[in-house]
Amino acid sequence: MREVMTKTMARNIFYGGSIFFILIFVGLTAHSHYYVVTKSTAGTPLTESVARGKRVWEANACINCHTIHGEGAYFAPEVGNVMTRWGVVDSPDDAFQVLKGWIEAQPSGVPGRRQMPRFHLSDEEIRDLSDFLIWTDKTNTQGWPPKDSG
Repeated sequence: MREVMTKTMARNIFYGGSIFFILIFVGLTAHSHYYVVTKSTAGTPLTESVARGKRVWEANACINCHTIHGEGAYFAPEVGNVMTRWGVVDSPDDAFQVLKGWIEAQPSGVPGRRQMPRFHLSDEEIRDLSDFLIWTDKTNTQGWPPKDSG
């Protein structure tokens, strides 16, 4: 091999490497898109109620205390699988009633426990939030969190 690299050699290495990494990037992007569409949320449609529930979640800064699938603060329990833990994941009406009862019972006043503030949400906001929590519960998280308790 020569000791000196010519401009032609450098240009060929640059263009060849650029094309190679662009193809890798496009392939990984296509794979990610395929995985998210077919595996991650399969069987859980993203409805308008779920989107409104996410807005309720964000507007009330629930993530400042709770986590969903490990993302958020660790002050309060994981809620990514709360509907399964409560046994209402397959019944939206029961999920609404349980969540409404829980929210309206706060703060619990139990000494020594962290207290959730009382949020004054309408029935529609609670229903949307319960639909959002059901949607997150049905998302394929590949076994996360590792414990049912979150």
